[in-house]
Amino acid sequence: MGMPSIVTLISGRGSNFEAIYKTAQKEQWPVTFAGVIANNSAAKGLDFARSQGIPAFAIEHKEHPNRESFDAALIQQIDALGADLVVLAGFMRILTPGFIRHFEGRLINIHPALLPAFPGLHTHERALEAGVKEHGATVHFVNEGVDEGPIICQASVPVLEGDDADTLAARVLTAEHQIYPRAVKWFLDGRLRIEGNQVKLQPPESQFFKL
Repeated sequence: MGMPSIVTLISGRGSNFEAIYKTAQKEQWPVTFAGVIANNSAAKGLDFARSQGIPAFAIEHKEHPNRESFDAALIQQIDALGADLVVLAGFMRILTPGFIRHFEGRLINIHPALLPAFPGLHTHERALEAGVKEHGATVHFVNEGVDEGPIICQASVPVLEGDDADTLAARVLTAEHQIYPRAVKWFLDGRLRIEGNQVKLQPPESQFFKL
C-alpha cells in the first residue's frame, strides 16, 4: 500500500488547502497531495499548488452545459489522480447527488458556521443578525443535503461587540485553519467512524474546540 492521497477542490485562494498542506509538511504526514482542481483558471490557490510542485488543474464550469457534465469531468480527473480523500476548500459549486455518492465517506467540507446553524451562504451576516454570542466553523462529511453531513469537528469563536461580517469572517477563518488540518489527519489515520449522522473518533478526544 502506498501513501494515502488527497485531491483538493477550490474556487479561490484556497487558504484552507494551504493550511492543510503546511501542517502536513511541518508534521511530516505520510500523505501525497495528488492534485488541486479549481472550477476557474483564475483561482489563486492554483498558483500556490504549482509553487509547491503539486499538480494543478482548472476545469471551467462555464464550459459545461450543466452540473452533471461538469461533475462527470471532475470525477474523471479526481479518479485519474487516485484520491483516497477529496477535500473541499472553498469550492463554490453545488455538487450533484451522483458526485456525492461516488465519493461517499471520503468527501469532506468546511463550513463557516456552527452547523446545523446557518447552512448555506452569508453565514457571518446571518449570525450577526441573529445576535448569537458564538459563531465558528464545522468540518463535515458531505452528503446530499446542503451542509447536513455528519460533523467531524467544530470550533467556536466569540462574537465581539462592534463586529461586522468582515471582522467575524476573519476570526472564523483563523479557526478553520486550525481545525481542518486536524480533521484531515484524523481521516488519514483511520480514526473516524460514521455511525448514522454522527462521526465517532477512535480513540475518543474532543471534537469541539473553543478558540
